[in-house]
Amino acid sequence: MLLTQDMPIATRAGDLAFRRDILTGLARSPKATPPVWFYDQRGSELFEAITDLPEYYPTRTETALLAHHGADFLAIAGPGRAIVEFGAGSARKTPHLLRAIAPAAYVPIDISGDFLRASSAKLAAAFPGLPVLPVVGDFNGPLLLPPVIDGLPRLGFFPGSTIGNMEPDAGVDLLRAMHRLLGDDAMLLIGMDRIKDRDRLIAAYDDAAGVTAAFNRNLLVRINRELEGDLPVDAFAHRAIWNDELARIEMHLEATQPLHFHVAGHCFHMAAGETIHTESSHKYGARDERLLLRAGGWEPVQEWTDAEGLFALVLARAKPSA
Repeated sequence: MLLTQDMPIATRAGDLAFRRDILTGLARSPKATPPVWFYDQRGSELFEAITDLPEYYPTRTETALLAHHGADFLAIAGPGRAIVEFGAGSARKTPHLLRAIAPAAYVPIDISGDFLRASSAKLAAAFPGLPVLPVVGDFNGPLLLPPVIDGLPRLGFFPGSTIGNMEPDAGVDLLRAMHRLLGDDAMLLIGMDRIKDRDRLIAAYDDAAGVTAAFNRNLLVRINRELEGDLPVDAFAHRAIWNDELARIEMHLEATQPLHFHVAGHCFHMAAGETIHTESSHKYGARDERLLLRAGGWEPVQEWTDAEGLFALVLARAKPSA
């Protein structure tokens, strides 16, 4: 049962935020843009292709954990909750959780409206008795949940180690915002990517087929299309770098020659070798992830990981608000 509503005001706000973030990021030194703007329709499609690549271990590892531990989720969280998924995308992993805990409603949140509506329609068809209530919006900003779920206990679902795309202080802020949105009786099931071998990490973000490179450069295509840009897309190279001191993979777009371009009427220059830092993906050890969750207002209850220790799922309970 799919319930939707038009959100033109949210769409206009998103357009303004995109313009603001890109202009601010390109004016910085060093240049950097928020990863949330990767996900237009094409970017979402490319990311889904990335999740099927042999080098990209997180999706298949997390999916296996969700498939194998459904009984554990049900035993701890119980049935009848409203599942609120942050950054739902294609929601490919979500059916495992929906089947496991028999929720009362499902609320997927994503910034890419067309992609969200398509994936929500598929889920509604697969679970005909389940209210599916998509919300188009950026989970990093203010959100309103559908009134239909008022009074229901909630289970936040934040898979894919998306928390790793944020600086730790921003991650804590987001976890606190999730706590406020979901309530004191909520739980949170979150995916966390673990620190591992450098070569394996870099391969996951710089695949042999070049799909991640296309995903990274698609941001430039979007800027040109939506912000009247004239960036020479072919003059940028994809770079994936392991920053050991900060325990994160960094994705950059590197200028292969001196560049002069315009975005939304503003002029920018880049020297050869200069980069735009487009994404960070922080990796966490077991103690680090628990510390992050507790700082964000969540008490870890149980954790599941694969045999190699590549990836972890953590179920946490909201700590009572002060």
